[in-house]
Amino acid sequence: MNTAAVNNMSFGERLKMVCTSHLGAPLLLLAILAMVVIPLPPMLLDLLFSFNIALSIVILLAVVYVARPLDFSVFPTVLLLTTLLRLSLNIASTRVVLLNGHSGPDAAGKVIEAFGEFVIGGNYFVGFVVFLILTVINFVVVTKGAGRISEVSARFILDAMPGRQMAIDADLNGGVINREEAKAKREEVRHEADFYGSMDGASKFVRGDAIAGLLILFVNVIGGLAVGTVQHDMAIGDAARAYVLLTIGDGLVAQLPALLLSTGVAILVTRMSQAQDMGKQVAAQMFGQPKALAVTAGLLGGVGLIPGMPNLAFLILAGICGYAAWRLYQQKAAAPREEKKPEESKPVELSWDDVTPADALSLEVGYRIVPLVDASQGGQLLAKVKGVRKKLTQELGFLVPAVHIRDNLELPPTGYRILLHGTPIAAGDVQPERELAINPGRVYGHVEGLPTKDPTFGLEALWIEPALHNQAQSQGYTVVDPSSVIATHVAHMVKHHAQDLLGHDEVQQMLNGLARTSPKLVEDLTPKLLPLSAIVRVLQNLLTEQVPIRNLKLICETLAEHGVHSQESHNLTAAVRTALGREIVQEIVGLAPELPVITLTQPLEQMLQDSVANGSSVVEPELAERMHQSITKSVHRREAAGEPPVLLVPGIIRPLLSKLTRASIPGLHVLAYHELPEGKNLRLVETIGDSAGQPA
Repeated sequence: MNTAAVNNMSFGERLKMVCTSHLGAPLLLLAILAMVVIPLPPMLLDLLFSFNIALSIVILLAVVYVARPLDFSVFPTVLLLTTLLRLSLNIASTRVVLLNGHSGPDAAGKVIEAFGEFVIGGNYFVGFVVFLILTVINFVVVTKGAGRISEVSARFILDAMPGRQMAIDADLNGGVINREEAKAKREEVRHEADFYGSMDGASKFVRGDAIAGLLILFVNVIGGLAVGTVQHDMAIGDAARAYVLLTIGDGLVAQLPALLLSTGVAILVTRMSQAQDMGKQVAAQMFGQPKALAVTAGLLGGVGLIPGMPNLAFLILAGICGYAAWRLYQQKAAAPREEKKPEESKPVELSWDDVTPADALSLEVGYRIVPLVDASQGGQLLAKVKGVRKKLTQELGFLVPAVHIRDNLELPPTGYRILLHGTPIAAGDVQPERELAINPGRVYGHVEGLPTKDPTFGLEALWIEPALHNQAQSQGYTVVDPSSVIATHVAHMVKHHAQDLLGHDEVQQMLNGLARTSPKLVEDLTPKLLPLSAIVRVLQNLLTEQVPIRNLKLICETLAEHGVHSQESHNLTAAVRTALGREIVQEIVGLAPELPVITLTQPLEQMLQDSVANGSSVVEPELAERMHQSITKSVHRREAAGEPPVLLVPGIIRPLLSKLTRASIPGLHVLAYHELPEGKNLRLVETIGDSAGQPA
């Protein structure tokens, strides 16, 4: 900043510039320390004592007018600096009093003289009593109460901090607030904890200052009497009159700002954390009830009529309270009768901002399920859904969108539903106070409970009391809590609709991540060779058939190799499935040495190949029904034997059979011959169809 600009600044702007500069705080600390070691003239002491009183008044008024305590977060630091300033002034004034006290009452300046002569009338005994009273008020009443409130507030704020953080996370995941609002709320919680923790320690400054003021007074009195009688050969009475009076004046000058700051601390820590105007709140809450004022007026009037009492004073106060009560009653009675004219508002034109997009994935719950979402009430649903989302993201290979949870009063109290892009795709019902005992097919006893079905897989189940948890498990039931039931249902629906959650933006993010390690591959693939929409379609096809897309690099390399010959999504998907054959088989049987397979007879395979070769993607209804029944029976037999059901067919008919069985026969894996990895042993377990080409 140039010299001309500085010269044009007002005094307040210059002061603010100095205080906010990097030199403000160090200069202030150096000045405070200098007062301890450098003798100060009486005139400078007058200026500093006056500044100390003015500063205390400014701080007290700032506390009164601030909207909320966090808006004055620098208060603990200010309190420390003002305490150091006051103690330094005590040391500086003590030096002047002991050195020059014999020369007269103005030896330590006009401020100390005024407090010694005018405030206490020149009577050091009266001054000593007044000083003790101020110290007791400050130390026993104000400081001790403020310190206790600061300690309790800090403890409660810190104890509640984890719950408030989880509530913010719940609001964020529930869609109540956005990411920026959640970040601001977390910062506010952290600042509030830091502030009240600092206030708990800062209140000890005020308490220590009150004790130090009392000790300094006694030391100065003894020192003054010793200096006056020994060094200056004064009589004990003259020494007391000179030194004790100056010492008490000095103590009163320091104790008054200390009392103001203690009051400021007490006001700040007793205020609510929310923003509010202190004057309006006091007026509204203390004098807003006409009944309280009317009863007060009656009591004061009764006391005013007693003979021998100060009747006029009590009757005047009774009249004022009665009039105020009558006015408040009139205002409250007239308020409901006032009819407000409806304001004529101009119709607001709609814009695209009024169109809110539907959440990709959301969960609506009835009002009795809401406690399962609230972590402060012990609810675990939010944490379980987040865990499910993380697990599915790792399994599927793309970032599963957040599940926004909200309540819906239109649902049954214990009902919930899962929505995909705003459209319900599944619903269920849970009992929040019970646990679900699922019958996996083999149980060895009976448990009391409410019969139901598992909402995810449709298995027979019971809603049991939590006390029967161990009994149900010992009898073969699988017991889960309501939060796990809902989270499992969400995971199941996300897995079966993963292709609908993967769009252009998500694929672009995946390609951006791949470009950091394989930039040339991504650059050659899109948009040079294939449009982004073709890649999206291939990835969606893979997810539709429950094939993870974790190995994005291999997928993109395969697309880059075969995209030169064809951009048809079905051909590209088949090529990618072949490249991912080892991963697909490992997802089915893990590290097992052999793969049990179900095949079709040669005539049935030929019939289906001829149908596909002729351009038809539809199987005759009767043949389709019989084949479907046979495959279903085979799948049930494989599941009963504890083996994964795998149907192995030629590549040309694999898409047709996969589409035919995907929805109606869950759990069946349809593989093509060319998708099997080299070296994988096969074990034929069943063949569907007879020599005539008809299903068995």
